[in-house]
Amino acid sequence: MLAQFAFLDLSTPDLLIILAIVLLLFGAKKLPELSRSIGSSARELRKGLSGEDEKSEKTKQADGSES
Repeated sequence: MLAQFAFLDLSTPDLLIILAIVLLLFGAKKLPELSRSIGSSARELRKGLSGEDEKSEKTKQADGSES
């Protein structure tokens, strides 16, 4: 999996430059809001992906126990 991101070979100065550009684009007041929204989106995505598996398993268990 790490081989997929080998082209991103970012060092600390590179990350600091990217962070500075993001800070300039969005401003200091918007960064916490932006990171919160990204985090909640990622959380919802994980819930959605794992929720489908859980729902299908619960449905199978409920169907099996009723008969």
